[in-house]
Amino acid sequence: MTADHIDIRPSVLYVGTPVMLIASVNADGSPNLAPASSYWALGWMLVLGLENDGQTIRNVRERPELTVSFPSPALWPAVEAIADTTGMAEVPPTKAARHRHVADKFAAAGLTPQASQHVAPPRVAECALQLEARVLRVTDGLGDYAIVEAEVQAVHADPAIVAPGTDHIDPQRWEPTIYSFRHYFGIGAEHGHRPTSDTAVRPVPESLR
Repeated sequence: MTADHIDIRPSVLYVGTPVMLIASVNADGSPNLAPASSYWALGWMLVLGLENDGQTIRNVRERPELTVSFPSPALWPAVEAIADTTGMAEVPPTKAARHRHVADKFAAAGLTPQASQHVAPPRVAECALQLEARVLRVTDGLGDYAIVEAEVQAVHADPAIVAPGTDHIDPQRWEPTIYSFRHYFGIGAEHGHRPTSDTAVRPVPESLR
């Protein structure tokens, strides 16, 4: 591509990140579930971006535990079903135009809470990959956003997506939902892999044939 670049100001910069469902615990002990896509990980540390006017950030500030469940592309309608809902009993003015209060997000999404082993918030049973985490730090970000740092306590995976006999997720057996400029995608065909991949099938050296 040789065309000149142009300067633009898109409304979002969601270039392409995994969709996740974050569960937290409300003050009354009930679970809250919220979709999000601002996520990255280093080792067993998660960094999440959350809106400051949502129920999730309120919950993790007061009760610093959460779970992250990664839906497959087939579950995107469940994600979208709660995308414009809030667990806040009084809908914040910043959300009033599009959002409505829903107390039971799991039911609204048609998803099933699954008890966690190390934290209070439940996981999403329908998701093949789930993380339990404890929040270490919440930092105010730019604008109306907060940055949440959390340490993973446990990783749960459907055996169908794990390379047999290992602790490794096999990316040939599972794909996340990717959120790109407000569209949902799978990851499609593999184009390549890093030399450090734990699951790639490598050619047998001639000396061993």
